[in-house]
Amino acid sequence: MEAIREVSHGPQASGQPSGGYITPQNQPASVSQTIVDEKHQSCEEDEKLRHSTNRIGSVAMGEYDGAEYVNIGEVPNPRIDNFKKVSVLPLIFLIFYEVSGGPFGIEDSVQAAGPFLALLGFLVFPFIWSVPEALITAEMGTMFPENGGYVVWVASALGPYWGFQQGWMKWLSGVIDNALYPVLFLDYLKSAIPALGGGLPRIIAALALTLVLTYMNYRGLTIVGWVAVLLGVFSILPFVVMGLVAIPKLKPSRWFVVNIHDVDWNLYLNTLFWNLNYWDSISTLAGEVENPKKTLPKALFYALILVVLGYFFPLLVGTGALPLDRDLWTDGYFSDIAKILGGVWLRWWIQAAAAMSNMGMFVAEMSSDSFQLLGMAERGMLPEFFGKRSRYGTPLIGILFSASGVILLSWLSFQEIVAAENFLYCFGMILEFIAFVRLRMKYPAAQRPYKIPLGTVGSVLMCVPPTILICVVLALSSLKVAVVSLVAVVIGLVMQPGLKYVEKRRWLKFSISANLADLHVSGHDVADSSIR
Repeated sequence: MEAIREVSHGPQASGQPSGGYITPQNQPASVSQTIVDEKHQSCEEDEKLRHSTNRIGSVAMGEYDGAEYVNIGEVPNPRIDNFKKVSVLPLIFLIFYEVSGGPFGIEDSVQAAGPFLALLGFLVFPFIWSVPEALITAEMGTMFPENGGYVVWVASALGPYWGFQQGWMKWLSGVIDNALYPVLFLDYLKSAIPALGGGLPRIIAALALTLVLTYMNYRGLTIVGWVAVLLGVFSILPFVVMGLVAIPKLKPSRWFVVNIHDVDWNLYLNTLFWNLNYWDSISTLAGEVENPKKTLPKALFYALILVVLGYFFPLLVGTGALPLDRDLWTDGYFSDIAKILGGVWLRWWIQAAAAMSNMGMFVAEMSSDSFQLLGMAERGMLPEFFGKRSRYGTPLIGILFSASGVILLSWLSFQEIVAAENFLYCFGMILEFIAFVRLRMKYPAAQRPYKIPLGTVGSVLMCVPPTILICVVLALSSLKVAVVSLVAVVIGLVMQPGLKYVEKRRWLKFSISANLADLHVSGHDVADSSIR
């Protein structure tokens, strides 16, 4: 950072972020004396920190000096000590809602490819995409247990410029995704309340729902986590009941129906991809997790099992209990299956579960998006005010920005939302894979509390199948989606230099949190740094 970092007692003591600019010319004498006193009191600690962060190798990765590892994330964050951290069970369901939220939306896989390929896809696709992404998230998230997640990974491997691009693309992708959930929530309710089908009542309902769920995020991540647990149980139970009711009607031969010449590969792959990605989103909340080095890998493991079973079991029931009519397998068809198998009461339960699931996905996604902005502000990538926390410990400005983006994008259609978010998400994942491999190759001795049991070659090979899948998804995108997404990417490429200019002119405050190690000194350091 070009400016001198401000050291302030008040924000840290009150739970607010520190930072800003104080120079010898405008610094009051009392503040100056306080800074001197603090430096004397913490001299030994600061010396250790400077020793471990004097170049990019030690800053971003942990340094190996031939004798011992220098750990990452050991500097405590006093600003959030007073806020309750997220434990394993809520974290599992936060991941569940980041990725899935239940089987709502997987019906198109049967329409696109038939029962056999749909079932096979939700068994095989997780090994191609979900497992590698979850493993990388576990290793990198425990290596950098702080808010910002994948932004910090990419910045440490490729430099702050590309870290910012990662943050921009992933945040925009998340906000686009979140714009979908109020719309889907109202779509599930409009059969019971026809007025919600369009016009002013629908607009008012969408705004009201967004405000209520935004306020829930404002009140605290622990509340969001336990709400996710309750909503998750409520969303999963009706499918368990439907499976029990369907047992006498199951015919296994229906599961193996396939016509390889009649497959809509674009719809099929997009449905699988959309329903099984976003495992890395939880990394932006790592700083809010209780003992993330142990909790995060455990939560990812159990969430992976929950997500796969949550897709495969309802598909098994629906395709095995009823004669196949592929045209009927569209969004919401599970509620029709529930009515046929169990009656109207089960249909209403499924519809209510679908509506509640959209609420769960909204609050989980907004938490991830807003804490990502907070983490970027703590790293000096965004203006300091993005790091402001509410009295509940939540990122106030990040929540407001994410909510505004949701409202502005809610006019897009379902297909446009899915296609646009997939396109931007793919670019972000390519940067993550590059960062993961680069950090493995360049800093093999850095401490990794959880490490994927693969060497450098194995790590590269693990990233090959999902990279091929990304290329296929991008190739299948429409021209309109590609153009809009590329324009969004170009905006990010220009925005980062623009913000650096704003910082240089001191039009806005930028600061690196005193509780975090600086990732980089300059782009030259990134290229030349090595572990000695």
